[in-house]
Amino acid sequence: MKKPKPVKPKKGQESVWDYPRPPRLEKFNKTIEIFFNDICITQTNQGYRVLETSHPPVYYIPFEEVKEGRLLPSDHTTYCEWKGAGSYYDLLVNGKFVHDAAWYYDKPMRGFEAITGYPAFYAQKMDKCLIDGVEVKPQPGGFYGGWITPDIVGPFKGEEGTWGW
Repeated sequence: MKKPKPVKPKKGQESVWDYPRPPRLEKFNKTIEIFFNDICITQTNQGYRVLETSHPPVYYIPFEEVKEGRLLPSDHTTYCEWKGAGSYYDLLVNGKFVHDAAWYYDKPMRGFEAITGYPAFYAQKMDKCLIDGVEVKPQPGGFYGGWITPDIVGPFKGEEGTWGW
């Protein structure tokens, strides 16, 4: 597989190719808003983000900051070599349902304990997700849950031709 050519970041931008592997967890104090079924289900500045080489950031929010709708346990599970066993939530808001809307870690591995129980939402399954008022684009590929904002440059894992990276 041909090595990707990273986009050179401009002033104020971050390249996902400068993110570490293994990934890094960092506190995130910008405002995160998530809308589903035309309702803001969360608005918080108490989140975390995970930064990993070739991936846009994934945002984790405190469970108690999901103020509208219901997070329902899903039977779906996955495993991350860095964070451990992942579980999923379905989301129900005013009669509208989405399967596997978010995932979380009950017992994350060392270094990721701060996000215990914090859901991370798939932007592509929500109506709209915002960081400080800027609408995000979902990470391509369907499997990944990163959020792309104008201050993040790629190319990103999940784009066509990237599965071998």
